[in-house]
Amino acid sequence: MASPIFLVGPTPADHESTAQLEKHLREAGLYESAEETAAREDVLRDLQGIVDRWVKRLTTQREYPDGMAEHATALLLPFGSYRLGVHGRGADIDALVVGPAYVDRHHDFFDVLGGVLAETEAVTELQLVPGAYVPVIKMRFRGVQVDLLYASVCLPAVPMDLDLRGRSVLCGLDMATVRSLNGVRVADEILRLVPDAGAFRTTLRCVKHWAKARGIYSNAMGFVGGVGWAILVARVCQLYPNAAPSMLVPRFFRVFSQWKWPNPVMLREIEHDDDGGEMPLGLPVWDPRRNPRDGSHLMPVITPAYPCMNSCYNVSRATLRTMTAEFEAAHKVCQEMAVAGGWDALFRPFNFFKAYKSYLQVDVKVAGGEEDLREWKGWVESRLRQLVVRVEMATAGMLLCHPHPHAYAAKPH
Repeated sequence: MASPIFLVGPTPADHESTAQLEKHLREAGLYESAEETAAREDVLRDLQGIVDRWVKRLTTQREYPDGMAEHATALLLPFGSYRLGVHGRGADIDALVVGPAYVDRHHDFFDVLGGVLAETEAVTELQLVPGAYVPVIKMRFRGVQVDLLYASVCLPAVPMDLDLRGRSVLCGLDMATVRSLNGVRVADEILRLVPDAGAFRTTLRCVKHWAKARGIYSNAMGFVGGVGWAILVARVCQLYPNAAPSMLVPRFFRVFSQWKWPNPVMLREIEHDDDGGEMPLGLPVWDPRRNPRDGSHLMPVITPAYPCMNSCYNVSRATLRTMTAEFEAAHKVCQEMAVAGGWDALFRPFNFFKAYKSYLQVDVKVAGGEEDLREWKGWVESRLRQLVVRVEMATAGMLLCHPHPHAYAAKPH
């Protein structure tokens, strides 16, 4: 792990530039209003009530003692951009339900809680995806998109102050549950490891806004997703611990325009079972020296919580090439802005449909209703990354595709 490389703090001009950057981000709608914040908190509070009643009902049905049923509860923990404090208007809520050992994911979460949600008036567009890499219930709750995960921990009751940081909470869990828990654990560890949470948040908002404008924000399509961008920004914050956001943004693009992939980006040393630290659990940890498959990863961006994983394992040669070109272009724009001032040039959208001569269009159609279309669309989108990889393989790397990260509604005939 490299030590900080620049310890100088911001000048008055840097503070002024940061204020201009924050003004630009607010005008772009990247901060939600007080009303939107209150509505989001209401959604989480109502969901907490639903999962509490769900666990109490299951406890009673299984004839546990009355006192146990009375105190039975589940934790509802947001993660992702909401937990990091960088969510904006209309952002999804990623949330984890932590339940006791006797409440399972397959039946109790997907069948029983899924049934409860299906009968809840506030819930629309309900979609159960038990076979996903991270099993999830997707829905809109009063219009807010919510992705709900579940983790059953090896405890008869879930304390309100459950400590998720240590390894012990992972004991006896399958990998799907570990991945679900790590959404919260990784977010907390990122915030613990950055030197200035405020500077980190503003810089991350900026970088995510840039990545979306340039069409390179999508883990599913082989680009970098939310966790990956957070780790990349956090690493730059570690390298420049006293810098203001207006200093961190140009340095972010300089660092990653010059990064020698596949050298990994890490916020801390990787924990192994044989380190002599906490209890060994035998969980797979990213390590190309021990796991040859990890050595094939092109853009390792390693999560900081045990078991450490590559958050960017989906990246292909084609998408890495696209992102590298964007890092280099943004670095050049930042150099020009240092003379001209202003932030608008950095966020200029990439004109995807004028950038190339040839395009491949994939139409998604279904004979059923909206629910069937959502399910089929999700399945097709999950395979598009493999299409890009197979085109690359079939042409021996001579043809590299740039996947567009968004779908478009078909125009009515």
